[in-house]
Amino acid sequence: MNTEKDFSPLTPNIVRALNDKLYEKRKVAALEIEKLVREFVAQNNSTQIRHVIQILASEFALSQHPHSRKGGLIGLAACSIALGKDSGLYLKELIEPVLTCFNDSDSRLRYYACEALYNIVKVARGAVLPHFNLLFDGLSKLAADPDPNVKSGSELLDRLLKDIVTESNKFDLVAFVPLLRERIYSNNQYARQFIISWIHVLESVPNINLLDYLPEILDGLFQILGDNSKEIRRTCEVVLGEFLKEIKKTPSDVKFAEMANILVIHCQVADETKLTNDLIQLTAMTWMREFIQLAGRAVLPYSSGILTAVLPCLSYDDRKKNTKEAASACNHSLMKLVTPEDDEEEEKSESTESPTKKDGQPKTEVDSNDMLNASQESVGFSNISFFTPASADRPQVTLDLDGIVQVLGRQLHDSSTGMMTRIAVLKWLYHLYIKTPRKMFCHTDSLFPMLLKTLSDESDEVILKDLEVLAEIASSPAGQSDQGGSRDSADNKLVLKVPEGAKPGQQPIIGSKAADSSPSTPSMNSYFYKFMINLLKRFSLERKLLENRGAFIIRQLCLLLHAENIFHSMADILLKEEDLKFASTMVQTLNTILLTSAELFQLRNQLKDLHTQESCALFCCLYRSWCHNPVATVSLCFLTQNYKHAYDLIQKFGDLEVTVDFLMEVDKLVQLIESPIFTYLRLQLLDVENNPYLIKALYGLLMLLPQSQAFQLLSHRLRCVPNPELMRTVDESKYMDSKQQVASKRASHTQVDYNELLQHFDRVQSKHLEVRHQRSGRASDHPDRKLM
Repeated sequence: MNTEKDFSPLTPNIVRALNDKLYEKRKVAALEIEKLVREFVAQNNSTQIRHVIQILASEFALSQHPHSRKGGLIGLAACSIALGKDSGLYLKELIEPVLTCFNDSDSRLRYYACEALYNIVKVARGAVLPHFNLLFDGLSKLAADPDPNVKSGSELLDRLLKDIVTESNKFDLVAFVPLLRERIYSNNQYARQFIISWIHVLESVPNINLLDYLPEILDGLFQILGDNSKEIRRTCEVVLGEFLKEIKKTPSDVKFAEMANILVIHCQVADETKLTNDLIQLTAMTWMREFIQLAGRAVLPYSSGILTAVLPCLSYDDRKKNTKEAASACNHSLMKLVTPEDDEEEEKSESTESPTKKDGQPKTEVDSNDMLNASQESVGFSNISFFTPASADRPQVTLDLDGIVQVLGRQLHDSSTGMMTRIAVLKWLYHLYIKTPRKMFCHTDSLFPMLLKTLSDESDEVILKDLEVLAEIASSPAGQSDQGGSRDSADNKLVLKVPEGAKPGQQPIIGSKAADSSPSTPSMNSYFYKFMINLLKRFSLERKLLENRGAFIIRQLCLLLHAENIFHSMADILLKEEDLKFASTMVQTLNTILLTSAELFQLRNQLKDLHTQESCALFCCLYRSWCHNPVATVSLCFLTQNYKHAYDLIQKFGDLEVTVDFLMEVDKLVQLIESPIFTYLRLQLLDVENNPYLIKALYGLLMLLPQSQAFQLLSHRLRCVPNPELMRTVDESKYMDSKQQVASKRASHTQVDYNELLQHFDRVQSKHLEVRHQRSGRASDHPDRKLM
């Protein structure tokens, strides 16, 4: 530095001392400067004060010489001390050169700069707040300083500044938030510690409402929550916990729409191997749970985005138990918000639309473009206040049903989706079909194939929920139309029974409209027949599904829907089945279910006596399809007590191709005759004279069987048939009355044309024989070809 230069009002001695390498000499010079500035203050000579500060800043603090810079820093601190309460008038000139020295490569100089600024701020106190952003910016750099002395000095200055902000009521939060938003994304551990400590302080100051600006820093807070430092994570947890407490106390101040997307993103873990991500996800899910509970139905427009985040968490194991429980609570609370009014909201909004609204006038409310689009990769939320109360000039809260269905469909379609998530998806679909059936049926065609595919799921619980959804689709009055899954045939005479609990007398026909149906009255609709057709197609294409789960699925459907509907419709469809081998297998499966399942008790009783026109019609319908399997046809005749017809059928078995499979089916029928289902049949063997054809039919089965265990079982049973003479009662009149009753009972069956049924049986068996011969011919011509 040129010592010959004029630095007045600084004396040459002061200048030399400021440039000295010894700290003590620079300190003496600082005392002289303090004395000089005090004189100028007493004289109210601001011009000379500014001149002194300018010289210290430009000629010393910003000098190229390190000792000069040190002298300038201590001189500026001395000026501040001398100015006292008046230092606020010169703070810009005092602070800026000191902050410049924060970037110096010399750690000692950075320390002196920190010390000088500490003295300046200590004197000025609240007057430094207009320059807070400059101070904060400088301190955020020193917080990550590698030199421990510099860090220690910056921490002292940091605590002083926090005390000043806490005491003051003039802190400019609006000006500070942009800087905070920028610096909060720092990856430096010490910078993060600095940032989170300041947020903690500002959040605790009563007259600073940082909650208003939470949307701008929430994402950064979640980033800090993933820091490797346990101390930083703990501090961040405390800060987020305090914010959540405040949200619960003052929900009217919460801007959910600006934070919802942030929560959705952080509820989804990108890297499950990183333990800190678990903490982020759990915290975000906890916040989401609170938002849903606090906001109520206002959350519905954003429900698809929330489900995108929540549903996968439901399949977590015990390692993430807390996150799973929070996600489950979110899912349950969100589901409860969907009500029947969501099925009618469009009509209401149209009817209540303001008549003064002009065409082409831009909407001020949320439109479809603002809603969360679940089909896009990024989840977006509209920029509206979440807790804005509904008023007369605002539209009703709209359920984002399209988005929800897209999310549910994706989860159901994804093969990697966990079991509990799939169950939750199906529960959602069932809930939506119950609460918003009219709107949901717009999505049924796209959901239907996925629901059918889900029947092949490995989990029984998933299949049960899936069947509940399909049953609701098939029975909902909202699904009744002239189109959909109605039968193609013009002579649609398949009458479907109303499930239990419906109003008496209502038996809608497939394809009929349901304009007069009450939502509380379940009935079969056009999708029922479509469901049955597709279910049988699936059984045909996936034989393992039929073998392993076929009986389970059909039995559950008989519980969910009327058993008569299931058997009637399947029999009707199988009657036209071109794959005769599958038809025979399917009939055998249905017959086994009919004869053995507890769920079919009522249907068996209905068929047992054939005392009504409906039961006779059902018998004829089943019989025509049962003809695909001769043994099943005989068992149906045994069930319906058509013993003469059973005998006539067995007489025709001599013309059939008797295979090992055929004999195995006869064997199973013998076993069934000994089961509780046919107790009444075995008791009827006591009345030999009134049931001659029953005995003949059983003897016919006996003659079909080789001398196997089944043969011995049936033979032993027939040997127990008593002599008719011994069974006669003394009272002949009673005996004649009994014969008349039996004759009367048989007369009620005259509406069944048994000759025509026998002819139908012959036609069906001829087709089966023809198909078998064709297959045999193809097999002989092409020995390497796989038989179908």
